[in-house]
Amino acid sequence: MNTPTVSIAEHVLVVGGSSGMGLALTTQLLSEGAEVTIAGRSRAKLDEAKSSLGNPPALRTAVADIAREDEVSRLFAHTGRLDHIVSTAADIGASYRLLPELDIAEARKVVDSKFFGPLLLAKHGVPMLSKKGSITFTSGINAYRPAARGSVTAAMNGALASLVRALAVELGPIRVNAVSPGWVDTPIWLHVAGDAKAATLDAMAARLPVGRIGRPEDIADAIRFLMRNGFVTGTVLHAEGGHRLI
Repeated sequence: MNTPTVSIAEHVLVVGGSSGMGLALTTQLLSEGAEVTIAGRSRAKLDEAKSSLGNPPALRTAVADIAREDEVSRLFAHTGRLDHIVSTAADIGASYRLLPELDIAEARKVVDSKFFGPLLLAKHGVPMLSKKGSITFTSGINAYRPAARGSVTAAMNGALASLVRALAVELGPIRVNAVSPGWVDTPIWLHVAGDAKAATLDAMAARLPVGRIGRPEDIADAIRFLMRNGFVTGTVLHAEGGHRLI
């Protein structure tokens, strides 16, 4: 997507920015001159991500579990002023199970990371946001093309679509949107498919109209569009290679 560059004054919080789509977004934002704070639960992963990017002075890190309200509150005390908040975080744990095998404790991890986490980010982050700022969450294709074993994530991704509409009305002029990725080659597939990851992704690539699986950079581009277009709010942007059509 054709998106403008930004000034050094722009400050973006990327929750989940230490890997996958969040790391791809962080890389792009830094290249444009933005200041970025990446947040996640693992100090080791945050440090590894910062090192992989060359320890740029415009990149800060913060340890926080967005399922815990006290940690979310401390996170925003650490970040200070922000122009945009993005969350790509998802803790699917062992939730990809057929219903008879589903562990409710694992299911609650998905609810915490995909619903209550975003809700808490909005609650505590809005006072730090520019009035021209935005909040962008990440849902997913299984809300629209559900499959066996994915009932919990499908439900939470669907809930995010309703959440962004409600928050867009309540928080305007701050804009609230979500990106709904299709199948993207990220580390999360090791949890979903294990050793069958490559074969599973290749099979889907053959079915998609675009002829390939998504890349983290594809989703980062979509998020940047939602961040920068001041006339888009309460919207789910689908970046899924035509998956809803098959």
